[in-house]
Amino acid sequence: MLNITKTTENEALTIALEGWLDTTSAPQLEAELKASLDGVTALTFDFTKLEYISSAGLRVLLSAQKRMNAQGSMKITNVCETIAEIFEVTGFADILTIE
Repeated sequence: MLNITKTTENEALTIALEGWLDTTSAPQLEAELKASLDGVTALTFDFTKLEYISSAGLRVLLSAQKRMNAQGSMKITNVCETIAEIFEVTGFADILTIE
């Protein structure tokens, strides 16, 4: 189960994720992003309450990163150790901006 909380301020969008970002919930996040990224120049993902991410979740992040490369910036904040390890092992730590 994934809860998505969006906060918009001018052209900055913050998306807080809670739960699991996996095969089941990745399409939900993908749909949210498609609907929300027009005109956004700064995208922040808050992973404070995200417990797990699968390859499907990584794919959504990669696609968001590609889109934001064209229209602004993207960063991920408050990554837990488990997810940080997944980013390291997959090489995503080199692709994504993680704070």
